[in-house]
Amino acid sequence: MKDLQEILPVTRVKKELLEIIKRMERFDEAVAITRNGVPVSVMMCFDRYEGLMETIEILSDPATMKALKKSVQDFNEKRTISHKEAWED
Repeated sequence: MKDLQEILPVTRVKKELLEIIKRMERFDEAVAITRNGVPVSVMMCFDRYEGLMETIEILSDPATMKALKKSVQDFNEKRTISHKEAWED
């Protein structure tokens, strides 16, 4: 995932909102917005937001995390099967 590309004051965001939105969509950027020099908000394209929410949901689910950790451990210990074996009847 990319880091914040810009930190902009709220006054500039108000003036350039449409252009900032177009840039975020085109380049998948995130922008921090400041008020009086203090970060108060982050603006990002909706696809990135949805991805973040899905990631948080996955990381918050104990059963999913347990299965993921077991899968990584199995892989590291060479307990794997080939793609062909996985799709055989």
